[in-house]
Amino acid sequence: MTRHGSPQMGAKLPSQRQLRAGELVRHALVEILQREELRDPALQGVDVTITEVRAAPDLKTARVFVAPLGAGDREAVAGGLNRCAGFLRGRLGKQIEMKFTPELRFVADDRFDQASRIDELLAQPSVKRDLDPGLADEVDD
Repeated sequence: MTRHGSPQMGAKLPSQRQLRAGELVRHALVEILQREELRDPALQGVDVTITEVRAAPDLKTARVFVAPLGAGDREAVAGGLNRCAGFLRGRLGKQIEMKFTPELRFVADDRFDQASRIDELLAQPSVKRDLDPGLADEVDD
């Protein structure tokens, strides 16, 4: 087992420092996006959610996972935010107290779609029957 309790060999989990820095950046970016009006056409009229920020071990770069709230093109939103990354980094530097303001790289987050697909699979009658032993008995009768 690693020091973080993961049984996988070679799996490097983020340190507490990286996790704290990621959350600090995430909270600050949420506030900045609420206050600022970004001029990129892909971001006009789109509410953006920041699902996670993963800081690099040296804290000089951060991968920001984003998704549009409601309907919207994830890739277009991530591209728009990447075009505004310099501006957002400048605002971030004024809001947080870190030795370095991380370089921001926005990535489209598809975890919500993956969760929906899993829910759909689990809702299928054949899968429900396999998961719930009581249903298998009813079908056999």
